[in-house]
Amino acid sequence: MSLIEIKVPPVGESISEVTLSKWLKADGDYAERDEILCELESDKATFELNAEKAGKIKILVAEKSTLKIGDAVCSIDTDAPAPAKKTTPEKEPVAAPAPKQAPAAPADKSLANAIPSPAAAKMMQEQGVSLNAGTGKGGRITKADVLLALKNKTNPAPANSRQERREKMSSLRKTVSKHLVKAKNETAMLTTFNEVDMKPIMEMRARFKEAFKTTHGVNLGFMSFFAKACCFALQEFPAVNAMIDNEELVYHDYCDLSIAVSTPKGLVVPVIRNAESLSFAGIEKKVADLAARGRDNKLTLEEMSGGTFTITNGGVFGSLMSTPIINIPQSAILGMHKIQERPMAVDGQVVIRPMMYLALSYDHRIIDGKESVSFLVRVKEMLEHPDQLLLGADVGKVMLEL
Repeated sequence: MSLIEIKVPPVGESISEVTLSKWLKADGDYAERDEILCELESDKATFELNAEKAGKIKILVAEKSTLKIGDAVCSIDTDAPAPAKKTTPEKEPVAAPAPKQAPAAPADKSLANAIPSPAAAKMMQEQGVSLNAGTGKGGRITKADVLLALKNKTNPAPANSRQERREKMSSLRKTVSKHLVKAKNETAMLTTFNEVDMKPIMEMRARFKEAFKTTHGVNLGFMSFFAKACCFALQEFPAVNAMIDNEELVYHDYCDLSIAVSTPKGLVVPVIRNAESLSFAGIEKKVADLAARGRDNKLTLEEMSGGTFTITNGGVFGSLMSTPIINIPQSAILGMHKIQERPMAVDGQVVIRPMMYLALSYDHRIIDGKESVSFLVRVKEMLEHPDQLLLGADVGKVMLEL
């Protein structure tokens, strides 16, 4: 018998331990070379462990185990024979047709059996639900099946039950917890608020969204408008794009935007590098790609490292107002919120406008009140006058050299 051990590989300079989140092979299974064996989760990302050689697997650690770099997770017997491949039996000669009889109800052999619809699949992934059968046509799993499973999952105990359960915190959740507490304890955090009239952006988006998608192959969302406005404002107020390193201030002449993305395993903040140099289409493509791979746990450590400024959108969950926590070592974070129609006074008249509250949390050690308020006002001005996003300034003033 020739055995090799599959060990936890080094995954980053600052990472010393990982959690084995899920086995994709069972004990005793045969694995081909480079086949995925399990998923490991660090405090920053999820990655896969592959078989170095083909052979029979012997699992050494259970799921949810915390492992050090270099620990063995399984062994592979490379001398074990590969399982025989199943062959399709030859078809027997077709007999003469028998007299027709009343057909019996055929067993459901639909290819849709136990396959979720796209909406159901998305909900199952986000909520961590697993279903083996559905009530849709051909046994397809529908959104209603998932909602029913969630209802049963959230109410599994009888009335007046006092049951409780414990779950081990994931590496990602533990790191997020430490990160947030550190931000609260080690920064002089303060939040300033403003509100923006979203009507100009909404009208522009409605006017061009079909042509935009046809031309660029991606939807035109609100994030590209906010990202563009923030990039121009960050270059105008460089302290908001800076950070403290011991007793030095580090200023950046580029804008690496961290975009908060909600995934089934928690909040992650992948980075759009040099966002200031990207077009609207470039930003939307980056956001869509990072969000999709974040939901599939395919983001790399490099893609979630760095960043000079963060944008988070609690509005997608219905938040009307909040005070976001700084993503240290950055010095500021912009919080977007729900768009809500409200009566506003415009030119002496009360009109209904789609309004959004904006929140800028910042580190007062490096950013003064004047800079933080001016930054947020500048973002508001550009969003309410989208033509300014072309040059980062009032077009009329640029044209007249004012």
